[in-house]
Amino acid sequence: MRHWITAQWHDGLGRITRYILRQLALSTALVVVTLTAAIWLTQSLRFVDWIVNRGLPLSTFVYIAMLVLPSFLVVILPIALFAAVLFTYNKMQSDSEIVVLRAVGVGPLQLMAPALMVATVVMLLGYALNLYLLPLSYRGFKDLQYQIRSNYSAVLLQEGVFTTIDQGLTMFVREQGRRGELFGIMVHDSRLDTKPVTMVAERGAIVNTAEGPRIVMVNGNRQELDETNGKLSFLFFDRYTVELSRSSRAAQAVRFRESTERFIGELLDPQDVDDPRVRAALQADGHQRLASPLYALSFVIVALASLLSGEFSRRGQTWRVIAAVGFVVTIQALGIGFANLSSKTPILTALIYLNAVLPGALALYFLVGRPAGVRRAAGAPA
Repeated sequence: MRHWITAQWHDGLGRITRYILRQLALSTALVVVTLTAAIWLTQSLRFVDWIVNRGLPLSTFVYIAMLVLPSFLVVILPIALFAAVLFTYNKMQSDSEIVVLRAVGVGPLQLMAPALMVATVVMLLGYALNLYLLPLSYRGFKDLQYQIRSNYSAVLLQEGVFTTIDQGLTMFVREQGRRGELFGIMVHDSRLDTKPVTMVAERGAIVNTAEGPRIVMVNGNRQELDETNGKLSFLFFDRYTVELSRSSRAAQAVRFRESTERFIGELLDPQDVDDPRVRAALQADGHQRLASPLYALSFVIVALASLLSGEFSRRGQTWRVIAAVGFVVTIQALGIGFANLSSKTPILTALIYLNAVLPGALALYFLVGRPAGVRRAAGAPA
């Protein structure tokens, strides 16, 4: 008889766990899809111009949009799970389901177990994103963006608009042909401060060479002003070539990888960086990337502590929800502040991990770690 009762009890707990897991999974998925769609839409609008006005294929736009998704999910997942836990457990509390479960002997740990399971999955997914998918996708995105911007005739140039191709290099094109030919070209090159040059040509084209992209101009003139003596010189040409990159070496140089493009080893030990300030900033980003998935657990425990501790009230738990949201916003703000602080003072790097772990530990102690008499008094239904 005792074994039968125990089996029925465990079977009931399993059904309760599956019920809460299902509610949490649906709520989290809904919030993730909604937030991701909203952020993805706002961020992708800047690439629409490349499709509509610059002639890039739609497949390139979709590919770019997919590459930037991991950078959104890293931030969205912990927040979405926190919102799902608040919604699910607050609804169960409002429907008196929590009171009934406590009345039949379900303790805080059993109530927390489904949320902690989902939080563990989100945390592991966060590590997969931070350690592999994020740098891989963002590196592909930046490489593709760099290649697109190298194709000046298709992307940057617009008819009848002065376009800054590079620092100190401005270009105007009256008309572009279907095959990439350019008509009515004017180029102003002020990269040499003492000798600005203006070139005008009837037609031309942009050609990609081994030394970098160049513009070939036909039938025009070159006007150079020597600011040291104020003399203006003219040169008429049948064919003239201008380098669009600052130098051939700059075109062949390896592009500096941003922090979001680097894997964790390249952040914690950036061997290609000699500047101590840049190294400290990259290392701070690496520690932030290691600590950020832990927020999933901390946020969930904070949400559970705000809803499952204290007395039950039929008036609702609006103020507890608001307090939990304010606490999480404070944790996020402190995380950004500690990351910036550790980039300037590396000895304070431990604050990044402390901010990710300590709130959850305190909330867990407040929920299940206090003396039994205090916890019973706080958690008894009114």
